[in-house]
Amino acid sequence: MDACASLELTGHAKNGDAGLYARIDTLVIAGWTGRDEGAMQAHIAELEALGISRPKSTPIFYRVAAALLTTAEAIEVSGEESSGEVETVVLSLPDGLWVGVGSDHTDRKIEAVNVTASKQMCAKPIGRELWPYAEVEDHWDQLVLRSFATVGGKRRLYQEGTAATMRPPGELMRLYTASDAGLPPGSAMFGGTLAVAGGIAPAESFEIELHDPVLKRTIGHRYAVRTLPIEG
Repeated sequence: MDACASLELTGHAKNGDAGLYARIDTLVIAGWTGRDEGAMQAHIAELEALGISRPKSTPIFYRVAAALLTTAEAIEVSGEESSGEVETVVLSLPDGLWVGVGSDHTDRKIEAVNVTASKQMCAKPIGRELWPYAEVEDHWDQLVLRSFATVGGKRRLYQEGTAATMRPPGELMRLYTASDAGLPPGSAMFGGTLAVAGGIAPAESFEIELHDPVLKRTIGHRYAVRTLPIEG
């Protein structure tokens, strides 16, 4: 049984486009990656008051099944307690590091019981288009993340902000690997997310995008959320 995600992607570089084949066998979700330590600790205290356990470290790195990574235009979830969140994704491929945009779709009901289990409950959609990490590394903080949720047929802005609010990939990779070697080939890492405008909520469909204002380009993805019944 193959436990990897096999994805056909497109690399958009300054010198042209190229088809990419990604075989990902290690998927990491980096959490609590905010740079403002004070604000992060205050939010942790708020969650503790709601019965959600304090993370054992900040940032924290959740390993989930690599096969959850998908470029599908629809995912299926159990019940109506899940939601997406836009994040940068760094993929380590044989020819180097690439950057894409993904959604750490998570079961919020299970999250209140066990965060690691909640991360494992849902597929992790990513867009098919990638940029070379080397082309955005020097202006990483200027990259803009956005997401849109469609609820009841109405589309609304769900998240918006710059990558400057989260720790940069180089720092996260060093903390995760405890070295300067970077992510091993075949690995993908989600980089953390932004605050939600108007509160966390499930949606019929979710859109994610990553905009580069320096090189004036945008990549994104849209996926529908199909809810399966919970029978007990």
